Amino acid sequence: MNYTTDIQIFTVAFGVYIGAFASFLIRSAVRRTVFGWIGVAGLTTGAITQLIAFGVRWHLAGHVPLSSMHEYASVMAWMAALLLALLLARTRRFELGSLITPLVIAIMAMASLLPKEIHQQLIPALQSYWLHIHVSMAALAEGAFAVSFGLAIYYLFKERDPSTPPAELARIDVLNHSAISVGYPLFTLGALFAGAIWAYEAWGSFWSWDPKEVGSWIIWLFYTGYLHARYQRGWKGHKAAILSIIGFVMVILCFLGNLFLGGQHAYE
Repeated sequence: MNYTTDIQIFTVAFGVYIGAFASFLIRSAVRRTVFGWIGVAGLTTGAITQLIAFGVRWHLAGHVPLSSMHEYASVMAWMAALLLALLLARTRRFELGSLITPLVIAIMAMASLLPKEIHQQLIPALQSYWLHIHVSMAALAEGAFAVSFGLAIYYLFKERDPSTPPAELARIDVLNHSAISVGYPLFTLGALFAGAIWAYEAWGSFWSWDPKEVGSWIIWLFYTGYLHARYQRGWKGHKAAILSIIGFVMVILCFLGNLFLGGQHAYE
């Protein structure tokens, strides 16, 4: 087993996700349920394959593979694929597969373009069990936000179709909210609380106005505002979908901003 083995397995998972997307497209064209289930099987297989790649990379590095932006994006894509597979298996709304699977593929493509070197010797700040908690929970949360983004796009698309019954729009809105309900506590506990504790342990301060810290705080405030608007102001449906889209755009901007803004998170 050499240092490229994990990348080869990652590439296989990438291909499986593309195959799943093709199955969902065929299902949309021929209206045969079997292709929807093939797509779900593809998403599940891709997620399992990614887990194997994570395990291989963990073995090669000698530590949990969460220390680079490539690894972070990979976990985000894995969470999105897993949540989507569970969502489709539960609801049988296979048309969502052809809409949200491209997001998984896009995040995988983004991960493939980022530096993939294995860091066998972590810098002192990363040599902590908080690495497991902070980074993994934040990445999983953002994978859930990716699914909510896809559901929001789907809601807006269906809303423009006059034949869509209000009950159907309401169900999509609930699914969108459910995805955010998965991501929000993970982000709160992982990105904010665990991140602050780790920052104090590593740098002696809970807060340092690092660009990544500020970005994560803004994202948390935004999704907190989404929940407040939903429960206190009754913002559902169209307004909630717009907020979901804006929220995930902020997630991506914060992630990519790490490449240009530097700061104490520049090693990620």
